[in-house]
Amino acid sequence: VQLQASGGGLVQPGGSLRLSCAASGFSLDDYAIGWFRQAPGKEREFVGGIRWSRNTYYADSVKGRFTISRDNAKNTVYLQMSSLKPEDTAVYYCAAGSKRRILSTLLTPGGYDYYGQETQVTVSS
Repeated sequence: VQLQASGGGLVQPGGSLRLSCAASGFSLDDYAIGWFRQAPGKEREFVGGIRWSRNTYYADSVKGRFTISRDNAKNTVYLQMSSLKPEDTAVYYCAAGSKRRILSTLLTPGGYDYYGQETQVTVSS
């Protein structure tokens, strides 16, 4: 199982950015994919996720601004981020967790078994 996040960069406040999480070694139909972020000096924070059923779930801090989608043909999950704020600045990474996990578990790092490499997102003018 491998996960690779990409698409990070520097964006102005109010701007948009799309991150990709390319999965290999497993099918997205068998896992939930979650996105996490960690800012300097802060703890890892859950951002959102998508289940095998394509149901999505988000942290309150990003609800309405971020959208997660999935392309099974490319085995890739996307995190579309809009109306970005300086406080969204962090390293972002994706993770995979068993499809059998209940939703409450998938809102925490403990709900995921595999973590991918990170991508940096900086929101600044």
